[in-house]
Amino acid sequence: MLRSVFLRRIVFMMLLTLGLSVALISFFFVVASSQTLESSRQNEMVSRAQALADNYTDEVRESDGSSWISLVSDKSFVNSYVMVFDDQGALITQTSENSDESAVVLSHLKSYLDSNLLMKTNSTFDVSVISGSSISQKIMVVQVPIKSDDGLITGYIAMANPLTEVAGVQQSLFKVLLLVISLVSLFMLIPIYMATSRLVKPLQEINKVARAFARGDFSVRANTGTKSEIGELAVSFNDLADKLSSSISELTIERNRLREIFDVMSEAVVSVNLNLEPVYSNPVVFTLFEKSKRKNFFTEHLQLVPFEEVWEDFQKCIDEGVTVERTIDGRDCAYLSTIVPTFDSSRKVTGATGFFRDISESERLEQTRRDYVANVSHELRTPLTALRGLVEPLADGMVRNEDDRQRYYNIILHETMRLSRLIDDMLELSRLQAKTIAFKTFPFDLNELLKEIEAKFTPIMSDSDLVFKIMNKSGPCPTVMGNPDRVEQIIVILLDNAKKYTPPGHSITISTEWNGQTDQVLVSVIDTGQGIHEYDIDHIFDRFYKADRARGKKGTGLGLSIAKELLNYMGETISVQSEYGEGTTFTFTLKCVRGTMWY
Repeated sequence: MLRSVFLRRIVFMMLLTLGLSVALISFFFVVASSQTLESSRQNEMVSRAQALADNYTDEVRESDGSSWISLVSDKSFVNSYVMVFDDQGALITQTSENSDESAVVLSHLKSYLDSNLLMKTNSTFDVSVISGSSISQKIMVVQVPIKSDDGLITGYIAMANPLTEVAGVQQSLFKVLLLVISLVSLFMLIPIYMATSRLVKPLQEINKVARAFARGDFSVRANTGTKSEIGELAVSFNDLADKLSSSISELTIERNRLREIFDVMSEAVVSVNLNLEPVYSNPVVFTLFEKSKRKNFFTEHLQLVPFEEVWEDFQKCIDEGVTVERTIDGRDCAYLSTIVPTFDSSRKVTGATGFFRDISESERLEQTRRDYVANVSHELRTPLTALRGLVEPLADGMVRNEDDRQRYYNIILHETMRLSRLIDDMLELSRLQAKTIAFKTFPFDLNELLKEIEAKFTPIMSDSDLVFKIMNKSGPCPTVMGNPDRVEQIIVILLDNAKKYTPPGHSITISTEWNGQTDQVLVSVIDTGQGIHEYDIDHIFDRFYKADRARGKKGTGLGLSIAKELLNYMGETISVQSEYGEGTTFTFTLKCVRGTMWY
């Protein structure tokens, strides 16, 4: 129990108080007892001396005084030493010096009387004390006049008495006092210790509760049974625990909610302290910068965000307490960086948090939009320029020959139809991409559709000196799901595209392939034309994309985009394989209808 600092201090203060009390009581006891005992001894000696003076008659004076002086040896006058003087101060008689102590006392008495005149007045008595270093060394001297019957002073009696006996009585009383004080202190110490222990115990329990709070355990409660300020303190601690537990629970919920939001958001989040040391990062940051990471990044922060300028922005944000934004343009990627400072309750910067978003797709879309506008402007400007160049001479009457005029009209009609097709293709592609066009898909016979296409395109290919054929690698195709009109439109787009870039004497083939293990039919349009460069093939389905090295000014560049969007609408895919100078193969899929007969 004494391990309690509070208890030790109380016990120490109690012992210190008792010690001071004993010292003060002892001091005042010594002073008071000395005065009381000296006063009592003085009264006693005055009474004795007066009795001697009363018994000192003329008969005694005329005798040798031995019988009178024997009164001093009475037990009531033990340790008293007497000297008798006449009225002139001459020594008449005195007690014998029968011991060393009596000799010392008489010597002090004589010295005192030699230096102090005898009492010459009519006073009843005179008392003096020959001081020593302690009460045991003091000597009290009493002078009493001897008077005759008619009241005249006939002599004096000087009585001396050492206060040794008084000192002994004082020491005895002092010992008794110390014993009583010690016993009282001991009896007081036990209940005080027990009361203090009862006082300290609830404080120790509250201390344990406080330590539990410091460890984060707010389920512990203090005992509120004590009816005192400590009980009120325990109630306050319990209220504090409830409020802290509620506040920390709410903060934990908010922290987890924010962490969950950060973890699932598409933006990367990195939070750093004042030393630019990462303290939090969400999972997105490890995949967002994958394209931009290089193996020679050895520092931790560059492995996290592989752009040195971003960490310079972090430092600037912390130093100046301002938000810093930056757009990072990479070779194949682009990022938007926003770094905001983190403040504490006193608006002091404690770190910074960076938000990073991949804007590669939006940048790519913006570039596509710009390219789209430029391509549309270019495609519209070309026929309009031709129309203007033909209409102005006709309007000015500069074309007078009827054959030339007719030729001009034919060119105007051709450019007008070209412009109309371009606008129709643009509108259809826009409706497909906006999902505003609608058509139904249903089972149909792909074999019949291919026969119709073969009948339509065989003469056209023959006129262009091209070999055209349909090849079923796996035999007749099963029934497929789709829209036959749209599938025919797709095949026609692919055939027109192949016809444009296949020189005379070469071939164009429609091939189908399937097997019983899959639920898809592969339809391919194969040409042996000039093919597509490898750096153009990734953009072959982009709107208005033309590889001028291969295509020249043929077409609008929307056909393949329309074909891909139609297939996406039906849930199918299209791919291309080509080798420049060897030819190109476009392949798209159609789903088989299960449980149908083959044709």
